[in-house]
Amino acid sequence: MADPGVRYGVADGVATIALDRPRVLNALDHGLAVALAEAVEGAARDPAVWVVVVRGAGRALSSGMDRTALAGGRIGEPFYRAWIRALNGLEDMDKLTVAVLHGYSIGGGLQLACACDVRLAAADAVIGLGATRHGLIPDGSVLRLARIVGLGRAKELTLLNDEISAEEARRIGLVNWVVPAAELDAKLGEVVAKALGASRTATAHAKRLLHRSFHDDPRALIEEVVAAQRACMASWETREANQAWTERREARFYPPPDGAAPEA
Repeated sequence: MADPGVRYGVADGVATIALDRPRVLNALDHGLAVALAEAVEGAARDPAVWVVVVRGAGRALSSGMDRTALAGGRIGEPFYRAWIRALNGLEDMDKLTVAVLHGYSIGGGLQLACACDVRLAAADAVIGLGATRHGLIPDGSVLRLARIVGLGRAKELTLLNDEISAEEARRIGLVNWVVPAAELDAKLGEVVAKALGASRTATAHAKRLLHRSFHDDPRALIEEVVAAQRACMASWETREANQAWTERREARFYPPPDGAAPEA
Protein backbone atom coordinates (compact mmCIF):
# COMPACT_ATOMS: atom_id res chain seq x y z
CA MET A 1 0.00 0.00 0.00
CA ALA A 2 1.33 3.45 -0.91
CA ASP A 3 2.35 5.82 1.87
CA PRO A 4 -0.57 8.27 2.24
CA GLY A 5 1.81 11.10 3.11
CA VAL A 6 0.07 12.22 6.31
CA ARG A 7 0.83 11.44 9.96
CA TYR A 8 -1.84 11.91 12.62
CA GLY A 9 -1.61 11.84 16.39
CA VAL A 10 -3.46 13.11 19.45
CA ALA A 11 -1.93 14.06 22.80
CA ASP A 12 -3.16 16.27 25.64
CA GLY A 13 -6.13 17.63 23.72
CA VAL A 14 -4.14 18.48 20.58
CA ALA A 15 -4.40 16.66 17.25
CA THR A 16 -1.34 17.06 15.05
CA ILE A 17 -1.77 16.53 11.33
CA ALA A 18 1.61 16.45 9.61
CA LEU A 19 2.15 16.33 5.86
CA ASP A 20 4.79 13.62 5.55
CA ARG A 21 6.44 13.51 2.13
CA PRO A 22 9.65 15.26 3.15
CA ARG A 23 11.70 14.00 0.20
CA VAL A 24 9.52 16.12 -2.12
CA LEU A 25 8.99 18.95 0.38
CA ASN A 26 5.51 17.59 1.17
CA ALA A 27 4.25 18.09 -2.36
CA LEU A 28 0.56 17.35 -2.75
CA ASP A 29 -0.80 14.34 -4.61
CA HIS A 30 -4.11 12.47 -4.57
CA GLY A 31 -3.16 10.06 -1.79
CA LEU A 32 -2.06 12.88 0.47
CA ALA A 33 -5.25 14.87 -0.18
CA VAL A 34 -7.47 11.91 0.71
CA ALA A 35 -5.45 11.10 3.84
CA LEU A 36 -5.54 14.76 4.87
CA ALA A 37 -9.33 14.91 4.51
CA GLU A 38 -9.72 11.75 6.58
CA ALA A 39 -7.41 13.07 9.30
CA VAL A 40 -9.26 16.39 9.46
CA GLU A 41 -12.62 14.65 9.71
CA GLY A 42 -11.29 12.34 12.41
CA ALA A 43 -10.05 15.30 14.45
CA ALA A 44 -13.38 17.09 14.03
CA ARG A 45 -15.29 14.07 15.39
CA ASP A 46 -12.98 13.29 18.30
CA PRO A 47 -14.25 14.77 21.59
CA ALA A 48 -10.76 14.43 23.06
CA VAL A 49 -9.44 16.96 20.53
CA TRP A 50 -9.67 20.66 21.43
CA VAL A 51 -7.02 22.09 19.10
CA VAL A 52 -5.79 20.94 15.69
CA VAL A 53 -2.26 21.72 14.50
CA VAL A 54 -1.35 21.37 10.82
CA ARG A 55 2.32 21.28 9.92
CA GLY A 56 4.87 19.67 7.62
CA ALA A 57 7.64 17.14 8.21
CA GLY A 58 11.18 17.97 7.20
CA ARG A 59 12.19 21.27 5.63
CA ALA A 60 8.81 22.68 4.56
CA LEU A 61 5.12 22.92 5.25
CA SER A 62 4.53 22.16 1.56
CA SER A 63 6.03 23.10 -1.78
CA GLY A 64 2.58 22.86 -3.38
CA MET A 65 1.31 20.57 -6.09
CA ASP A 66 3.36 17.52 -6.99
CA ARG A 67 4.31 18.70 -10.47
CA THR A 68 5.46 15.22 -11.53
CA ALA A 69 2.03 13.81 -10.69
CA LEU A 70 0.35 16.76 -12.41
CA ALA A 71 2.43 16.41 -15.57
CA GLY A 72 1.84 12.66 -15.54
CA GLY A 73 -1.94 13.08 -15.57
CA ARG A 74 -2.39 11.77 -12.01
CA ILE A 75 -4.02 14.93 -10.70
CA GLY A 76 -7.69 15.42 -11.59
CA GLU A 77 -11.07 16.20 -10.11
CA PRO A 78 -10.85 13.49 -7.39
CA PHE A 79 -7.76 15.27 -6.03
CA TYR A 80 -9.47 18.67 -6.00
CA ARG A 81 -12.60 17.24 -4.35
CA ALA A 82 -10.54 15.62 -1.56
CA TRP A 83 -8.38 18.73 -1.14
CA ILE A 84 -11.37 21.05 -0.84
CA ARG A 85 -13.03 18.59 1.56
CA ALA A 86 -9.95 18.72 3.80
CA LEU A 87 -9.70 22.51 3.81
CA ASN A 88 -13.43 23.00 4.36
CA GLY A 89 -13.19 20.62 7.29
CA LEU A 90 -10.47 22.71 8.92
CA GLU A 91 -12.45 25.88 8.41
CA ASP A 92 -15.78 24.43 9.55
CA MET A 93 -14.81 22.37 12.61
CA ASP A 94 -15.79 23.83 15.98
CA LYS A 95 -12.19 23.75 17.23
CA LEU A 96 -9.24 26.09 16.88
CA THR A 97 -7.00 25.13 13.95
CA VAL A 98 -3.40 26.31 13.81
CA ALA A 99 -1.16 26.22 10.74
CA VAL A 100 2.61 26.11 11.23
CA LEU A 101 4.55 27.50 8.27
CA HIS A 102 8.26 26.88 7.83
CA GLY A 103 10.58 26.59 4.86
CA TYR A 104 8.65 26.47 1.62
CA SER A 105 5.02 27.26 2.44
CA ILE A 106 3.89 27.93 -1.08
CA GLY A 107 1.08 26.89 -3.39
CA GLY A 108 -1.02 24.35 -1.56
CA GLY A 109 1.00 24.99 1.59
CA LEU A 110 -0.33 28.54 1.79
CA GLN A 111 -3.80 27.43 0.69
CA LEU A 112 -3.84 24.94 3.56
CA ALA A 113 -2.76 27.62 6.00
CA CYS A 114 -5.53 29.96 4.82
CA ALA A 115 -8.13 27.37 5.84
CA CYS A 116 -6.86 27.40 9.44
CA ASP A 117 -7.96 29.89 12.07
CA VAL A 118 -4.52 31.23 12.93
CA ARG A 119 -1.08 30.96 11.37
CA LEU A 120 2.34 30.74 13.02
CA ALA A 121 5.38 31.19 10.78
CA ALA A 122 9.06 30.56 11.21
CA ALA A 123 11.23 33.45 10.12
CA ASP A 124 12.65 31.26 7.35
CA ALA A 125 9.26 30.62 5.73
CA VAL A 126 8.88 31.43 2.05
CA ILE A 127 5.23 32.20 1.37
CA GLY A 128 3.31 32.49 -1.91
CA LEU A 129 0.95 30.82 -4.34
CA GLY A 130 1.94 30.21 -7.96
CA ALA A 131 -1.07 28.32 -9.30
CA THR A 132 -1.89 30.70 -12.16
CA ARG A 133 1.72 30.42 -13.34
CA HIS A 134 1.01 26.72 -13.85
CA GLY A 135 -2.34 27.22 -15.57
CA LEU A 136 -4.47 26.57 -12.47
CA ILE A 137 -6.37 28.51 -9.83
CA PRO A 138 -5.40 28.29 -6.15
CA ASP A 139 -8.69 26.57 -5.30
CA GLY A 140 -7.94 26.31 -1.60
CA SER A 141 -7.35 30.04 -1.10
CA VAL A 142 -9.21 31.83 -3.90
CA LEU A 143 -12.39 32.03 -1.78
CA ARG A 144 -10.54 32.80 1.48
CA LEU A 145 -7.50 34.96 0.93
CA ALA A 146 -9.28 38.27 0.35
CA ARG A 147 -11.05 37.90 3.68
CA ILE A 148 -7.67 37.62 5.39
CA VAL A 149 -5.58 40.29 3.64
CA GLY A 150 -8.05 42.33 1.59
CA LEU A 151 -8.87 42.13 -2.10
CA GLY A 152 -5.90 44.14 -3.37
CA ARG A 153 -3.27 42.03 -1.64
CA ALA A 154 -5.14 38.84 -2.50
CA LYS A 155 -5.05 39.77 -6.19
CA GLU A 156 -1.35 40.56 -5.98
CA LEU A 157 -0.49 37.22 -4.42
CA THR A 158 -2.89 35.22 -6.61
CA LEU A 159 -2.39 36.85 -10.01
CA LEU A 160 1.27 37.90 -9.88
CA ASN A 161 2.53 34.93 -7.83
CA ASP A 162 4.98 36.91 -5.72
CA GLU A 163 6.74 35.05 -2.92
CA ILE A 164 7.03 37.00 0.33
CA SER A 165 8.88 36.64 3.59
CA ALA A 166 7.30 35.68 6.87
CA GLU A 167 7.80 39.24 8.15
CA GLU A 168 5.97 40.68 5.14
CA ALA A 169 3.21 38.14 5.64
CA ARG A 170 2.91 39.30 9.25
CA ARG A 171 2.82 42.94 8.16
CA ILE A 172 -0.15 42.37 5.84
CA GLY A 173 -2.02 40.16 8.31
CA LEU A 174 -1.50 36.89 6.47
CA VAL A 175 0.18 35.25 9.47
CA ASN A 176 -0.37 35.98 13.15
CA TRP A 177 3.12 35.37 14.59
CA VAL A 178 6.68 35.11 13.28
CA VAL A 179 9.47 33.58 15.36
CA PRO A 180 12.95 32.15 14.66
CA ALA A 181 12.75 28.57 13.46
CA ALA A 182 14.37 27.32 16.67
CA GLU A 183 11.55 28.89 18.71
CA LEU A 184 8.68 27.54 16.61
CA ASP A 185 7.62 24.73 18.93
CA ALA A 186 7.84 26.92 22.03
CA LYS A 187 5.59 29.55 20.46
CA LEU A 188 3.21 26.86 19.26
CA GLY A 189 3.01 25.64 22.85
CA GLU A 190 2.01 29.15 23.97
CA VAL A 191 -0.73 29.35 21.34
CA VAL A 192 -2.09 25.92 22.27
CA ALA A 193 -2.05 26.82 25.97
CA LYS A 194 -4.15 29.90 25.25
CA ALA A 195 -6.64 27.79 23.30
CA LEU A 196 -6.88 25.22 26.09
CA GLY A 197 -7.47 28.08 28.52
CA ALA A 198 -10.63 29.14 26.68
CA SER A 199 -14.11 27.65 26.81
CA ARG A 200 -14.69 25.06 24.09
CA THR A 201 -18.37 25.97 23.97
CA ALA A 202 -17.62 29.66 23.52
CA THR A 203 -14.83 28.95 21.01
CA ALA A 204 -17.15 26.82 18.88
CA HIS A 205 -19.93 29.41 18.78
CA ALA A 206 -17.58 32.37 18.28
CA LYS A 207 -15.74 30.71 15.39
CA ARG A 208 -18.99 29.76 13.66
CA LEU A 209 -20.47 33.24 14.02
CA LEU A 210 -17.29 34.96 12.84
CA HIS A 211 -17.50 32.95 9.61
CA ARG A 212 -21.22 33.63 9.26
CA SER A 213 -20.55 37.36 9.53
CA PHE A 214 -18.86 37.25 6.12
CA HIS A 215 -21.85 35.64 4.41
CA ASP A 216 -24.92 37.16 6.07
CA ASP A 217 -26.17 40.53 7.20
CA PRO A 218 -24.81 40.77 10.76
CA ARG A 219 -28.11 42.20 12.01
CA ALA A 220 -29.92 39.16 10.64
CA LEU A 221 -27.80 37.04 12.98
CA ILE A 222 -28.78 38.78 16.23
CA GLU A 223 -31.15 36.03 17.37
CA GLU A 224 -28.53 33.41 16.57
CA VAL A 225 -25.97 35.37 18.61
CA VAL A 226 -28.38 35.54 21.54
CA ALA A 227 -29.07 31.79 21.28
CA ALA A 228 -25.33 31.10 21.24
CA GLN A 229 -24.83 33.30 24.28
CA ARG A 230 -27.66 31.42 26.02
CA ALA A 231 -25.88 28.13 25.35
CA CYS A 232 -22.62 29.56 26.66
CA MET A 233 -24.29 30.85 29.83
CA ALA A 234 -25.80 27.40 30.46
CA SER A 235 -22.51 25.57 29.94
CA TRP A 236 -20.31 24.04 32.61
CA GLU A 237 -17.53 26.34 31.43
CA THR A 238 -19.40 29.46 32.52
CA ARG A 239 -20.14 27.85 35.88
CA GLU A 240 -16.44 27.06 36.23
CA ALA A 241 -15.45 30.62 35.19
CA ASN A 242 -17.83 32.12 37.75
CA GLN A 243 -16.62 29.83 40.51
CA ALA A 244 -13.00 30.60 39.63
CA TRP A 245 -13.74 34.32 39.82
CA THR A 246 -15.31 33.90 43.25
CA GLU A 247 -12.34 31.82 44.44
CA ARG A 248 -9.79 34.26 42.94
CA ARG A 249 -8.13 31.67 40.71
CA GLU A 250 -7.76 30.96 37.01
CA ALA A 251 -10.63 29.04 35.43
CA ARG A 252 -9.69 25.54 34.34
CA PHE A 253 -11.39 24.17 31.24
CA TYR A 254 -8.93 21.50 30.14
CA PRO A 255 -9.05 18.70 30.92
CA PRO A 256 -12.84 18.89 31.23
CA PRO A 257 -14.65 17.12 34.05
CA ASP A 258 -16.06 13.66 33.32
CA GLY A 259 -19.10 13.83 31.05
CA ALA A 260 -18.62 17.49 30.12
CA ALA A 261 -19.02 18.41 26.48
CA PRO A 262 -19.18 21.67 24.51
CA GLU A 263 -22.69 23.07 24.10
CA ALA A 264 -22.24 23.93 20.41
